Amino acid sequence: MAIRHDQGIVLRSYPFGEADRVVVMLSPNKGKIRTVAKGVRKTKSRFGGRLEPFTHVDLVLYEGRNLDTITQVSVIEPFPKLRTDLDAVIAAGTMVEAADAVAQEEESSMRLFLLLHKGLRSLEAGQRSPDLITSFLLKLADVVGVAPALVDCASCGRVDDLHRFSFAGGGVICDRCRGEGAVRLRSGITEYLAALSTADFMELPGTSDVLAGEAMGIARRFVEYHLDRKLVSLAVME
Repeated sequence: MAIRHDQGIVLRSYPFGEADRVVVMLSPNKGKIRTVAKGVRKTKSRFGGRLEPFTHVDLVLYEGRNLDTITQVSVIEPFPKLRTDLDAVIAAGTMVEAADAVAQEEESSMRLFLLLHKGLRSLEAGQRSPDLITSFLLKLADVVGVAPALVDCASCGRVDDLHRFSFAGGGVICDRCRGEGAVRLRSGITEYLAALSTADFMELPGTSDVLAGEAMGIARRFVEYHLDRKLVSLAVME
């Protein structure tokens, strides 16, 4: 047993016993960590609102056999502005839900942590474009090693006639490689997805509501296919 320092972004929490909560966080050093906040459900808890979802915190932890116990917590970034906007809350919820789904325990997750942190910062700065969620999901797929092919055929490598997308096949496919389950793409969507996969969160294309809606649908279905689970947060937008 030992005391250690860490930091993390709160993903979610749930009741534990009569007065405690298990707080699940994403740490850049330890990946997904599950910690116990003693007495946090009491009115006079010394932790107050410092362990709310989306909050970036600094921690002092007492290492336990199964769960670490939070002995000290201070807020690094509370992201207060995004909490006052429903669209931003939905977007943040999608980000933490997706990060929670892919994060591994006891495994360094620096790239995933930085991606989530940058996404939350963009929301805090006022970015509300639906393209933010699409870009985040595409970058998340890249972080975990399942990035879709967007500039050449996922099957044969061809760079033209990329009119379909295969969720099982790994991205865009050309007309010659089309197979069962591949969806027809609207003109321009391939380039739109490719641009979002590399764009800075604060400099997203935002050129077309129609393309933005279709791009989000494709990114969502692709990530859900590879996670083998639905992103519940995004269901609110339907």
